Amino acid sequence: MPGKKPLRAKESTDRGWSLKEIQDLIDVLVERKITEFEMEQSGLRVRIKRGDAHSTNPGAASLSFAVPASPAPAPAGPPLPVAEASPAPVEMSTESPEGLHLIKSPIVGTFYSAPAPNAPPFVKLGDVVQVGQVLCVIEAMKLMNEIESEVAGELVRVYVENGQPVEYGQSLFAIKPSHKK
Repeated sequence: MPGKKPLRAKESTDRGWSLKEIQDLIDVLVERKITEFEMEQSGLRVRIKRGDAHSTNPGAASLSFAVPASPAPAPAGPPLPVAEASPAPVEMSTESPEGLHLIKSPIVGTFYSAPAPNAPPFVKLGDVVQVGQVLCVIEAMKLMNEIESEVAGELVRVYVENGQPVEYGQSLFAIKPSHKK
């Protein structure tokens, strides 16, 4: 759209929310195993709903925003406090398997295991990876984002298939860290 610049992670939206604040909210909901959250403030409605225990992708989250067509007047008083919800009874493990380091998606996009369609994958199961080594790319809004290893060790699990959509915070790889000093 001409005249509109893309929103950057640290910039606020017209309604006072930054993308970082929204990502932090999602992190808290995942950490506390909350499966559904809804809030409306200053004409901005945020609804986050994660899959249930029977979902094929337990890390997936659906995020929707409803913004009125015309600007809503600002509320007269301070923002209403958000009541802390009690954890949902659904068992959804967001913790890494014992002794493994999970590499998670920092963005929503499409997972690619290779730099090009006919190229060999960046890594495969059993490979020993180094800190900073590219493991995959995630395409988001026509930009290719390289995802690098945060630890050195053996790649023991790949959670996503080539070309599959991924959500923010979704596990991509599990690495058994090498304990060299």
